[in-house]
Amino acid sequence: MLMHNPPHPGEIIKELCLEPLGLTVKDAAEALGVSRKTLSSIINGRAGVSPEMAVRLSIAFNTSSESWLNQQLQYDLWNAEQRRGELHVKRLKAA
Repeated sequence: MLMHNPPHPGEIIKELCLEPLGLTVKDAAEALGVSRKTLSSIINGRAGVSPEMAVRLSIAFNTSSESWLNQQLQYDLWNAEQRRGELHVKRLKAA
C-alpha cells in the first residue's frame, strides 16, 4: 500500500537524525564518508538514497539499510504514480 505523499528520505535525515544530534551537514557527511555536496543533495531532495548510502546511514544512525531504501522506494513510486496519466502505455492482452 502506498503512503500518501511520503517525505523524501532527505527530510527524515535532516529532521530525525541530524537536528536531534545537533549535527551540521559537514559533520554528518564526514562521519558518513561522503562529501558535503553529496549529503546536501540528498537532504535537499535533489538526489536519492542509493543502496550504498542506505548502508552508510544504517551504520551511522543504527538503523536498517532496508528502511532507508524503502523510504526512497515509497517516495519514488508515489511520485511516479502522480504522473500515471502522462504515460503512453497500451494494456497488453493475450492473443
